[in-house]
Amino acid sequence: MAFTVNTNVGAMAALQSLNATNRGLSTVQSRINTGLAVASTKDDSASFTIAQTLRGDMGGLKAVTSSLQRAKSTVDVAVAGAEQISDLVNQMKSKATEASDAGMDADSRTAIGKDFTALKEQITTIINSSEFNGTNLLKASGGTVSALQSTDTAAATLSVSNLNFDAITTAIGTTFTDAATAKTMVGTLETQAKSINTHLSTLGSAARKIDGQLSFTSKLSDVIESGIGNLVDADLAKESANLQALQVKQQLGLQALSIANQAPQSVMSLFR
Repeated sequence: MAFTVNTNVGAMAALQSLNATNRGLSTVQSRINTGLAVASTKDDSASFTIAQTLRGDMGGLKAVTSSLQRAKSTVDVAVAGAEQISDLVNQMKSKATEASDAGMDADSRTAIGKDFTALKEQITTIINSSEFNGTNLLKASGGTVSALQSTDTAAATLSVSNLNFDAITTAIGTTFTDAATAKTMVGTLETQAKSINTHLSTLGSAARKIDGQLSFTSKLSDVIESGIGNLVDADLAKESANLQALQVKQQLGLQALSIANQAPQSVMSLFR
């Protein structure tokens, strides 16, 4: 081996090795800091682009979930109102049945009629109050509910039609005046009770469908999020072990470079 001070091959080799170690150390520290093995397309273009696509899908699923939750709240409010109206109609039927007794005196029937009218007014109040986010499924002019079912915007939406409970109060009409009209009112209320039960069945079915879609969307979001993690998340236990190994290599590399830098000094001994 020639003695030269112009070219220190050992120092250059030691420096290259040290630089490689420092790059590896920087990569490991970045993975530990971010928790990501693939934080940029520079790390792994294929994995990064797939993860970005899946992140876009996650954003779409969040929009679907938000849409379904709004629909769920609207339907839940309508269900609460419809159930209360059903109870009130049953009470009104009881009042009308009581008033249909031909042996009842006029004053008693009038008092019952006032209770009957109060119950009907309460139904109107409930119909008008059963609104969420500007939509009222019980009021004729309250609109309908429509919600996304998936990220495919071309797919059919989940919709719930307006049930128009105003028609029920219109059908009930005014209160009874005698035993005969009270008896007729009983028949009218029985018909309206059946209509309300049909509406309740419709609302219940819609609520279950929305809940099912929400559950599926939540599970799908979890699966996609897990898939993103499998693609880009760092194994911190492994990175911790790599960090310790690289730190030792860095120290050894510094020592090797120091030794290599001292080699030209040995040439001076030839000139003593």
